[in-house]
Amino acid sequence: MQSLINRANVYMVYRNISTHRTFQSSSDTYAKAIDMYARDRALYRGRALHAHLVIIGLARLTYFAAKLMSFYTECGQLSNARKLFDKIPNTNIRRWIVLTGACARRGFYEEALSAFSEMQKEGLRPNQFVLPSILKACGHLSDRRTGENMHTVILKNSFESDAYIISALIYMYSKCGHVEKACRVFDWIVDKDLVVTNAMVSGYAQHGFVHEALDLVQKMQQAGVKPNVVSWNTLIAGFSQVGDKSMVSEVFRLMTANGVEPDVVSWTSVISGFVQNFHNHEGFDAFKEMLDQGFCPSSVTISSLLPACTNVANLRRGKEIHGYAMVIGVEKDVYVRSALVDMYAKCGYISEAKILFYMMPERNTVTWNSLIFGYANHGYCKEAIELFNQMEESDTKLDHLTFTAVLNACSHAGMVELGESLFQKMQEKYRIEPRLEHYACMVDLLGRAGKLSEAYDLIKAMPVEPDKFVWGALLGACRNHGNIELAEVAAEHLFELEPESPGSSLLLSNLYADAGRWGNAAKMKKMMKQRKFGKFQGAVG
Repeated sequence: MQSLINRANVYMVYRNISTHRTFQSSSDTYAKAIDMYARDRALYRGRALHAHLVIIGLARLTYFAAKLMSFYTECGQLSNARKLFDKIPNTNIRRWIVLTGACARRGFYEEALSAFSEMQKEGLRPNQFVLPSILKACGHLSDRRTGENMHTVILKNSFESDAYIISALIYMYSKCGHVEKACRVFDWIVDKDLVVTNAMVSGYAQHGFVHEALDLVQKMQQAGVKPNVVSWNTLIAGFSQVGDKSMVSEVFRLMTANGVEPDVVSWTSVISGFVQNFHNHEGFDAFKEMLDQGFCPSSVTISSLLPACTNVANLRRGKEIHGYAMVIGVEKDVYVRSALVDMYAKCGYISEAKILFYMMPERNTVTWNSLIFGYANHGYCKEAIELFNQMEESDTKLDHLTFTAVLNACSHAGMVELGESLFQKMQEKYRIEPRLEHYACMVDLLGRAGKLSEAYDLIKAMPVEPDKFVWGALLGACRNHGNIELAEVAAEHLFELEPESPGSSLLLSNLYADAGRWGNAAKMKKMMKQRKFGKFQGAVG
């Protein structure tokens, strides 16, 4: 109740400010208002307060400038945050701490590392306040090289005793897939507190070593360190993600036996784990049980459950969850709205997805990507490309999925030149290295246009091994354009990647038949029967 009263008081401050009444406020009240607007991502109210602080002369103080920087970053307005940053004197290290911290916290990891690079160029050394943010960014970007450089800085400056820095270091190695290095860092620590141990438990759980994570929690208890709700929720999430329902129940039992009551995060972890592993019915059952236990779902719970409704069969449930989200007041949350846009778009309800999208005061990368994919996958290729152009003009960060979506649209629309241009722009302007899905889109784009030699040349020039989707796109194009020679090459590679799948052989057999090469078609069918018979014999034996 007290927190609600405080919140009401802060909103009353804003009301007085916005109506230009004479009002004397302490710096503390203004600071609380900025923090609240940042938490709620209330961009318009925050801007009004910023304007008021400019008028009364407080905005130029480093304390308020730093808070406003965090506010604008939380709202995704990096250009405004940067303007405030540039007004703070260069000698003030605090501005770097705030900028890197806000960027890492909000998910602008590349921008956090870019700011850190600038900081080093100015001759400022990393300190214990900057390092956790940089290590977090390195982990999310799988930038192990920079992370290892930070490890050297930690050792040189004797920061090994700082629990938050060491936790961030363990987190970085774990996120980069080097759990053994995370273990080594953990083993070096003499006094292992709860913060550090939870970081290692999380590292194990993220990579499927959930039983090792449980063993560590039990060792923690034997050493006199009591696991908290974060420890148990990490285990619940880990066992949920590997689909081990019996162990999820066991962790709930252990949690309660150790005097820690499950919370909303516990249930959300279960739901999220089931949905991520396509155990949708179990996810719905867990949601129902959560409600039966008297818990009120959070925006994270709802946004974790909605992906289970991204097919027409479950759309009715999705609409019910949408209605429930409105009742409990989380429907306007950016992550819930993004999940709703994604759900309606994937189910083919493009108009509903579009209405929700344009009603949103704030959109993140996922929101834009969801509607671009929705347009592209349902034949609205022109709209997909127009929306991509709007996204470029906004302050939203484009990622690898954005380009997968728009390249997919170009492929379906036969826009070869635009697709090639975007493929180049992705690399040169946005510094996004092409992934297998981008190459598959480009091969499909060129193949549909009949440029089979160019598609094959692109495959041969790939810096990574082509997967079944890349070769499948080429084989499909060869089938459409009757190119038997390249089809044989693609089919051979597909057979190596999927020796038990008959798809590529069947496609090649049909291509032979279309070309009147009946001998080759018969030979291919005979080979398919032999494989099937051999597989049957192996199963019997």
